Amino acid sequence: MKGGNKDGYRNRERDAENALIIVDVQNDFCPGGALAVTGGDEVVPLINELINSCLYLVIATQDWHPENHCSFTEQGGFWPKHCLQNTWGAELHKDLKAHSYNCIFIKKGTDQNKEAYSGFDGTELEEILKERKIKKVYVCGLATDYCVRATALDAKKAGFKTFVIINACRGVNKNEGDVDRMIKKMRKAGIKIIKE
Repeated sequence: MKGGNKDGYRNRERDAENALIIVDVQNDFCPGGALAVTGGDEVVPLINELINSCLYLVIATQDWHPENHCSFTEQGGFWPKHCLQNTWGAELHKDLKAHSYNCIFIKKGTDQNKEAYSGFDGTELEEILKERKIKKVYVCGLATDYCVRATALDAKKAGFKTFVIINACRGVNKNEGDVDRMIKKMRKAGIKIIKE
């Protein structure tokens, strides 16, 4: 918890071994977007605090879908069209300070035939982290039960000590209880769920 969690992002001991991964804080997942997550924009102020406290590596992922992406209902998927490449919906929220920070941007879901919920799926994220000798990753953003969960699980599988900053996330909860189930799944995989 804030001020008392030794594993908290802002209480880390060696900055150069830690990375903050901001997942998909994009216009289409915020109020007014094509696939808005309830309270999606509410994570921005806390994430900005986390960015300000980071002295080393910040990464922001973005869904970056082609027009005919397999996740869209028109293609037999589950979701309305969202985060189309080079559109307003795919842009990061205007108040997110990653825009003005020395941040690495990872675009995912660019293959029309792959879902790619995880920031590691089909990207160079793992290589980037390992090249910089990152040991711990702190994951936050949208949405808890989909892209945050998938990114955190893949980070853990790749050998990173993984934390999800749960109060800097919001979930879709498409089916009642989805968020709670995914939090349990992450904990079972050895991911620490923390608050800042």
